[in-house]
Amino acid sequence: MSGPIHIRPDETFTLNVGPQHPATHGVLRVKMEMDGEYIVKAETVLGYIHRMHELMGENRTYPQVLPNLSRLDYLGALGYTHGHVLAVERAAGIEVPERAEYIRAITVELNRIASHLFWFGAFVMDLGGFTPLMYAIEDREYILDMLEAVTGSRLTYCYYRFGGLYNDVDDDFIAAAKAFIPRMRKSLKKYDALVTGNIIFRKRLEDIGPISAEMCRKYGATGPVARGAGIDFDVRKNEPYSVYPEFDFDVPVYHECDSLARYKVRMDEMEQSLRIVEQGLEKLPDGPIMPKKAPKLIKPPAGDYYQAVETARGSFGIRIVSDGTKNAYRFKLRSPTYSNMSLFDEACEGMMIMDALAMMGSLDLVIPEIDR
Repeated sequence: MSGPIHIRPDETFTLNVGPQHPATHGVLRVKMEMDGEYIVKAETVLGYIHRMHELMGENRTYPQVLPNLSRLDYLGALGYTHGHVLAVERAAGIEVPERAEYIRAITVELNRIASHLFWFGAFVMDLGGFTPLMYAIEDREYILDMLEAVTGSRLTYCYYRFGGLYNDVDDDFIAAAKAFIPRMRKSLKKYDALVTGNIIFRKRLEDIGPISAEMCRKYGATGPVARGAGIDFDVRKNEPYSVYPEFDFDVPVYHECDSLARYKVRMDEMEQSLRIVEQGLEKLPDGPIMPKKAPKLIKPPAGDYYQAVETARGSFGIRIVSDGTKNAYRFKLRSPTYSNMSLFDEACEGMMIMDALAMMGSLDLVIPEIDR
């Protein structure tokens, strides 16, 4: 057996976090130069599951690309497919019935809560607490059951169509959604008592992982990451789309810029999503879910089109350049997790590795959305 390793005080070593590591929640690799427990330099290495979704968006017809968007973010898939159909509808001038718009908003917000619940459970588990994950998964299952009943899927949805929906919601869905709202509000109070006030939890996050508003602007970070840095920006409010202007809801913003601030933003956002779902169910109009003359062949006029939506992880944008044919000439995706992850290398310099991993968890990464 060899003798002990002697490291000079000025000597650093390389540590690979990932590509298969529980803390990276997928196929992500971060190459770190370490000085003991402290990070001297970090380099994020991407591309392990790159699938060329943008190229597929250019060599397939618009309807053929519909299932692809939900494969970007398997936790908050409906927000991404919502952005896609809105972009194509804008380009092709397709009118959407009001009932379909309301159902889209209701289902997107339920999916946002499901995504935040999974993040909440996994995040606390990363920090050493296992029990909250079980509670969060139980609440999330109620949402998945509701969405499965109308979409036919539990994870990678292909529910929306250009001009409306694949399927209308029934009385059972509406009753289940109404019953879920008070249940979830009760759970949020439980999570607050169980986790938010826990002294060990707070010590791991307070004043840890600072991400300033300036850094968010530098890297294009959006969503809860930016709102945890004091930036009051939410696409649903600042660039309203669909029926969101009809809803009364707040945008949670915290100015502490630490990992706890990003946690609080997402916990508050679940309550705001419940408010939107509640109002959507009350205002849900009768009527068709598809236009009378839905186009069978989608050929947007030649032009350059862009649509942004607020997903669970931040601002997601789709740019479509049409040459008037049945395929997009250029199909470009702006994904929030890619921008949010980009700031990690700079933000974690000088941090202890355990704090850096806590900060990584507060970013709520979904790696397939980065690689896409």
